[in-house]
Amino acid sequence: MAKKPVVIGVAGGSGSGKTSVTKAIYEHFKGHSILMLEQDYYYKDQSHLPYEQRLNTNYDHPFAFDNDLLIEHLNSLLHHEPIKKPVYDYKLHTRSEDVIVVEPKDVIILEGILILEDERLRDLMDIKLYVDTDADLRIIRRILRDIKERGRSIDSVIEQYLSVVRPMHNQFIEPTKRYADIIIPEGGQNHVAIDLMVTKIQTILELNAIL
Repeated sequence: MAKKPVVIGVAGGSGSGKTSVTKAIYEHFKGHSILMLEQDYYYKDQSHLPYEQRLNTNYDHPFAFDNDLLIEHLNSLLHHEPIKKPVYDYKLHTRSEDVIVVEPKDVIILEGILILEDERLRDLMDIKLYVDTDADLRIIRRILRDIKERGRSIDSVIEQYLSVVRPMHNQFIEPTKRYADIIIPEGGQNHVAIDLMVTKIQTILELNAIL
């Protein structure tokens, strides 16, 4: 009988460093049976809405995510079944027609700003992490990322942060910290915490005899 895959949830605010933590863990176990599942791929399909209305999408609100589909896919992976992960088109602000086939693995890293907000998702996780980083560092990282990768101006990034990102973080993301098994300060720079997590995951894998 196949062993149940291990699910590790990595949450935290935008710019917290959760992606760096996720990649650090993934890279350590690269070559073994591991996959990353990002909540960002599961924004709701909005093709039924006019483009002008899609422009007002609040991507930091729980309602923006299709958690029903994410949970369905996670359950499929837990039952060793492949999934067709959706692809989101940020230019059109809706789901693309493309999909990515993801094969089941023994370790699943689920990463996203609001993965701890939904109790149904939390119940599927074996380990829940929250990457906790000061607001000033998060906004600096976000400014640098959005200017470099998305061609945005400083003014537009700051305006969005103050009007949407910050209030959504305080209302929905920060409170989910109480559900975490482990809180990691400063994200990918916290090598001690990452090493401890790697050791913990390795122990679980050895107990399941899948390494």
